[in-house]
Amino acid sequence: MEKTGCLVVGGGPAGMMLGLLLARAGVKVTVLEKHADFLRDFRGDTVHPSTVRLIDELGLGEEFRRLPQSRLKSVVLPVPGGPPVTLGDFESLRPPYNYIAMMPQWDFLNFLAAAAAEEPGFTLLMRHTVTGLVRDGGRVRGVHVKRPDGTSVDLLAELVVATDGRHSALRAAAGLALTDFPVPFDTWWFRLPRHPEEAGEIAGLIPALGPGEALVALTRTDYYQIAYLAPKGADARIRAEGVDGFRRRIAALRPDLADRVDAIRALDDLHWLDVRLDRLHSWHINGLLCIGDAAHAMSPAGGVGINLAIQDAVATADLLAPALLRGRVTSADLRKVERRRRPPTVVVQTAQRLMHRTVFGPVMAGKRTKIPGAVLFVARRVPAVRRIMPRLIGFGPRPEHAPGFARRPAARPQPQP
Repeated sequence: MEKTGCLVVGGGPAGMMLGLLLARAGVKVTVLEKHADFLRDFRGDTVHPSTVRLIDELGLGEEFRRLPQSRLKSVVLPVPGGPPVTLGDFESLRPPYNYIAMMPQWDFLNFLAAAAAEEPGFTLLMRHTVTGLVRDGGRVRGVHVKRPDGTSVDLLAELVVATDGRHSALRAAAGLALTDFPVPFDTWWFRLPRHPEEAGEIAGLIPALGPGEALVALTRTDYYQIAYLAPKGADARIRAEGVDGFRRRIAALRPDLADRVDAIRALDDLHWLDVRLDRLHSWHINGLLCIGDAAHAMSPAGGVGINLAIQDAVATADLLAPALLRGRVTSADLRKVERRRRPPTVVVQTAQRLMHRTVFGPVMAGKRTKIPGAVLFVARRVPAVRRIMPRLIGFGPRPEHAPGFARRPAARPQPQP
């Protein structure tokens, strides 16, 4: 049996960040990822200001800014027959952290993996699928793993951290109880081409509402990344309508894109997301900790899931690195992580539940087909809202900083034009 200090199961943003931070602390850490690479489309592509600041604190800002990316600087609501209304202005934040970086998640994960690979205690094992927990004397001691060649092995560790997402296999194996909160919609992601001459700020976000449906388009350099929202449970009905029916839905919501809906060649081009909002009653058992979506699946409302997961990883590394270096992590140590990260999680999820009830729920029920007048009034008349919302989305209610042991010197980032 092989043994390490910490096993991180899941190579998403939380898992890769945790692996990097613990390795910089001198902990021997192994990250297990079941896929052969990070190339999965329509994962969260947002890197929030708190994460950009964290990357600078780690001394990686120069390399990060060289990655292909665009910048979301504001959230603007279109108003039929009138000028658009700015709901949130990220440029009101203090530079250089006054934007959300938009980039393919695989680029971000490869970036983190490359930085972690420079640390002698870091190991990344791709195509390694965790099939269960190794237990001994009431404590999790490691995981059962299926290797790329089909053989199995037990990997042992002082601590196992589950960062394997909203359908966490380790969470289920541990028998951790979960509270589900109602969500009124699911999402279907796809792309449509964008013509070079078309106006629109790169990374701009444009919503459109219809009776019982909605669409959000993110403007990219040469395409639109689009989320179509329909009532939860509608997937079978939508697929029964066929690709022509789906094209008609999109053309009705965005007539300006009707000339290119044929780019949706088949329903297989749609990536369905079963939107969930849930939270574990307890994030840990002896020897196992869940963080990120494994502990609290987030709605895409506000786009804050990645931000929250990475902050979980920072707090986990900060609080547990000393215990891991000593070779003994107790349940009391794991409770410290949960106590630190549960309150901001509750705040964010409460805000998302409010958005579900007041905005998404009425739209999905066919009771609303335009932005609520109260929202437009506040956005127009209360300038502070345009500053508060970016702060909450960009940094969260309890932003985390890089632990001292993980920081590396680098040139101070310059404000961006």
